[in-house]
Amino acid sequence: MPVHPPRHPRPRRWLRPAALAAAALTAWTAAPATAAPPPQDTARPGHCTRAGTLRVPGAEHQQASCLRELTTAGTVASGHTDPADWAGLTPEGLATPRGVPGIQIDGYFPDSSTTNTNHGWNHDSQFVIRLPDRWNGGLVVSGAPGVREQYANDRAFGDWAVANGYAFAATDKGATGAAFHRDGESPGDALAEGNHRVTQLTRAARQVVARRYQRPPARTLAMGMSNGGYLVRWQLENHPELYDGGIDWEGTLWRTEGPNLLTFLPPALRHYPAYAAGGAGAGEAHRAMTAAGYPAGSEFLWPFHHQHYWDLTQRIYREELDPEFDGATEAGTPFCAPGTPACDADYVYAERPEQVRRAVAKIALTGRIGKPLITFHGTYDVLLPISRSSDVYAQLVKREGRGHLHRYYRVEAGTHVDSLADAFPGRVRPLVPCHRSASAALERWLDHGVRPPSSRTLELPAGADPAKLLAYCPLTG
Repeated sequence: MPVHPPRHPRPRRWLRPAALAAAALTAWTAAPATAAPPPQDTARPGHCTRAGTLRVPGAEHQQASCLRELTTAGTVASGHTDPADWAGLTPEGLATPRGVPGIQIDGYFPDSSTTNTNHGWNHDSQFVIRLPDRWNGGLVVSGAPGVREQYANDRAFGDWAVANGYAFAATDKGATGAAFHRDGESPGDALAEGNHRVTQLTRAARQVVARRYQRPPARTLAMGMSNGGYLVRWQLENHPELYDGGIDWEGTLWRTEGPNLLTFLPPALRHYPAYAAGGAGAGEAHRAMTAAGYPAGSEFLWPFHHQHYWDLTQRIYREELDPEFDGATEAGTPFCAPGTPACDADYVYAERPEQVRRAVAKIALTGRIGKPLITFHGTYDVLLPISRSSDVYAQLVKREGRGHLHRYYRVEAGTHVDSLADAFPGRVRPLVPCHRSASAALERWLDHGVRPPSSRTLELPAGADPAKLLAYCPLTG
């Protein structure tokens, strides 16, 4: 990926109190500090005999713990995860597996930024590696979604991974929280660092696994949701030699000419208030919303996303890639009205200077994947509208002649965070079971050469029982 020198040093500015208040509401924000993990918690004699010999290559600090339980059924109480980090990402009814003893290694790689306060370390590039006693020979590597930290995937698929025998490794991507854009020397650096940190952790985790189990992993999978799904795509495009395949759960799309976050979020900020107010302008505002990619039928989800997602996401990612738009102000003005100076509701990506596209070029995707990838994305995703993200990425993969390596499942009525399935039972389909189905399909593809079902839309069953939707997501549906 091209990296260009900055025209000017990036200003280091303080986040406004209003932005911090908004950050506390959004499901993308970083978790608060947690206490350092307690000392060894031995499940049975001998099951962690190699814990003292394990070293994470390149780590500046690490702390190994021998645990009776590696899933959130035990790590919440033992202090080896942070529930605030994965709050809001999964349905309440998601079952938590149990009975997975093993070793957990927490630590961090050298980094000069300090947004991640987990364990009181105040140090970014934190990671977690979990090594179950009963190993299936595989390794799952992930990066955090949004601007969360290394434990964000624990409930969504970290528990699933270790319960199924996988070693599991996750990174905070090198900068967390609503002020992540302060990291780096030039626009785009903080986002590009996430790709480097996943590569770094993958290489290190593979060596740790080989040391722990006395043989290298037979299968290394990249998995992630949202920004984490983007990381999966980037890794399979740029470092396919490190992986056997990947699962991309509603990955973010970055393209220099668009579409990207900065092309479809401003129209939502500009037109939603007029739609919500009703009256003569509501119909025109609704047409503008759907033209921007927000699908008809998803309107019941728009108020939540306007309050919690659209505004903050636009402002902090725009600040990372285009800090000069609002001058000395940091991350714009929350919920500003169109027409006010430097308002993100009026942001037009196509009219911004070429230097903005150079910043996006540092993280842009091409579709040139080098290993099998399964993508799934909800049709009611109104943070990353499917027609402006995964639909486009699937076409990029085909255009690059890599369609034989890709399967793409559009999940009817799925949205960006599964917790909304609890708020709207039967109207929103949780995507967690689609991850389970996709993972099983990827395993069959890699191990036995059985290709997954062809790419398709998975329709919402008529009269869908919420309990059944949480249990099943057949890829043949």
